[in-house]
Amino acid sequence: MASRRINKRKKKKKTWFLVIISVVLLLAGSGAAYLYSVFNNVKTTVDDEIHEEVSGIDNDETKEKVKEEEPINVLLLGVDERENDSGRADTMIVLSLDPANDRMQMVSIPRDSRTEIAGEGMTDKINHSYAYGGSDMSVNTVEDFLEIDLDYYVRMNMEGLSQMVDAVGGIEVTNDQAFSQGGENFDEGELKLNGEEALAYVRMRKDDPEGDAGRNDRQRDVIQGTINQGASINVANKIDDIMNVLGDNAATNMNFDDMKNLATNYRSARHDMETYQMKGEDTYINDIYYLNVPETELENTREKINEYAPS
Repeated sequence: MASRRINKRKKKKKTWFLVIISVVLLLAGSGAAYLYSVFNNVKTTVDDEIHEEVSGIDNDETKEKVKEEEPINVLLLGVDERENDSGRADTMIVLSLDPANDRMQMVSIPRDSRTEIAGEGMTDKINHSYAYGGSDMSVNTVEDFLEIDLDYYVRMNMEGLSQMVDAVGGIEVTNDQAFSQGGENFDEGELKLNGEEALAYVRMRKDDPEGDAGRNDRQRDVIQGTINQGASINVANKIDDIMNVLGDNAATNMNFDDMKNLATNYRSARHDMETYQMKGEDTYINDIYYLNVPETELENTREKINEYAPS
């Protein structure tokens, strides 16, 4: 893979988990009225407030792929930033869209995966790439880690999750274990979650026997729930609330026209969704915990992604 110039400026901006959901809502659009009458009213928000380029993605190449309706890869970043802290990307998902076969795939990258940080000449947890160099370095590190090309990225602040779920009127998920988190109690089975509940639901990790893998499952559940809710409601009536959430909490290298093209040509991919959680081995180096992802697992993950969106 060709080496890329790394932008090392650290941007003190709000960031993202809903990452996921901003792209996903585009795919949930159900018709021309949604696509044109609604999105034409929010062009300013998209182009002036949430559009943010990264040097590691070839925009011309991506636009050609979208024009030809070829498969694409989108990096979904969820960053939990605190005051006086540049933040780390606690959620990293590669979303692959294959419009020709009406399918999509979400591959979760464990945040503690040990890898070389692109442009830094050092090995660390993959989620630290954001702290070192923002979205640019996260994009480059994921591309190098998986040996894939990314076409878009979206990032969102964790707090934006709560606001987005409320903006679409709440979501439904299926919970496979009873637990408590952040003052909320979650029974096993079908649940209806508001924004505050959804945020607590995805943050539970320590009491899950699967650890981060279990939390990643819940993150994907919330994404799927938001997709389903976005597809079932009259989004035009919610668009002001949705765009306010995105304007305050999200960034992406997509512009308004990119979003329209995706909503028009790629939305059918949501009808067949597959998910995958990368696996690894627990290891400690100098008393620091890492997840060591063996080469066989990396190859398996690359094959899964390339099946949807060949590099």
